[in-house]
Amino acid sequence: MKLKAIAVAVLAAIPLFGAQAIADAPTAQDLEKKVFGSLFGEGYWNDSRKAQSATWSNTDDAWGVGADIGYRVNETWGVRFEYARQSFNSLVQDSRVTGDRFGLDAMYHLANTNLYLVGGWKHFENDIAFDAVNIGVGYRYFVSPAVALFVEGNRFRGINNGDWNDASLKAGATWVFGAEAAAAPTPAPAPAPAPAPAPMPVDSDRDGVVDSQDKCPNTPAAHKVDAQGCTIYTEKMDRVGDVDIEVRFAFDSAAVSADGQTEVNQLAAFMKRFPEAVVFIEGHASNIGNAAYNMRLSERRAKAIADLLTAQGINSSRITSKGFGVTQLRVEGNTRAAHAANQRIEAKVTAKIKEPVLR
Repeated sequence: MKLKAIAVAVLAAIPLFGAQAIADAPTAQDLEKKVFGSLFGEGYWNDSRKAQSATWSNTDDAWGVGADIGYRVNETWGVRFEYARQSFNSLVQDSRVTGDRFGLDAMYHLANTNLYLVGGWKHFENDIAFDAVNIGVGYRYFVSPAVALFVEGNRFRGINNGDWNDASLKAGATWVFGAEAAAAPTPAPAPAPAPAPAPMPVDSDRDGVVDSQDKCPNTPAAHKVDAQGCTIYTEKMDRVGDVDIEVRFAFDSAAVSADGQTEVNQLAAFMKRFPEAVVFIEGHASNIGNAAYNMRLSERRAKAIADLLTAQGINSSRITSKGFGVTQLRVEGNTRAAHAANQRIEAKVTAKIKEPVLR
């Protein structure tokens, strides 16, 4: 019953301390590996059988004062050495019976609370010497990072001189040496200001390439451009002009007349204006005589014109000549006018043309 009474007394005393109120109360991490010491006063209740026994000097309940010193091993465990001076009431003599108690305790601290459990060994020196084991519960209330008030109740069980059971309730103050206030949480840094929005890239001609990378500004809106903003072109060979060369040849001759030479000069000048142009010279004959002969004659006449162009400085790689004989008559018939029209040289000039690719 005494154990229950002590437990009730400890639990009843806890609200008197109130909730942990100080902002800088130490945490379990702050207290570990720290030395602490306490001063206390206590009430002590003897087993009722001791009051009825001369062996125990008929001692009844007592009061006492004491001190302890200990070490917090880690967040959970601690150890302490305790000393108390006790004064017992005697039922058979006028004077009080005094004695000493000392011993060792292990302390178990409950997580996230100031409650703790104790258990240990004690030695008593009164009129007789005896030993006991004890278990108990306590509560601390920190009034500063280094000072706490506490209450603690214990039950003692004799391990010699009988199986007696005592109880105690003590209250006092504890000092933690080297304790520091819990560090205030570091305020979160103010958020960095949002970076200024990057300037929008400018594309003045709206071709999809920004001005800083555009090497061909002001390209037409309809043109497709490359990564540097320049128009993309396709190249193809196309006719740039047809030149009819009116060359009159003597019968069965491929010699170019003076008038024909003028026409060739004009063709050479045209080729020089278009340095990428190429010419296809066609020799044609009138439908008189043997067709095979006329084919060979037309080939000689076409080659004669090609040779004149080469002599004017036109590279032979740009000149192609071919005779068609009577296979491509301009005018049908067997008249003098038809023969004159069909006996001709045609020059077909083509050049590489660049055209923009459209979007």
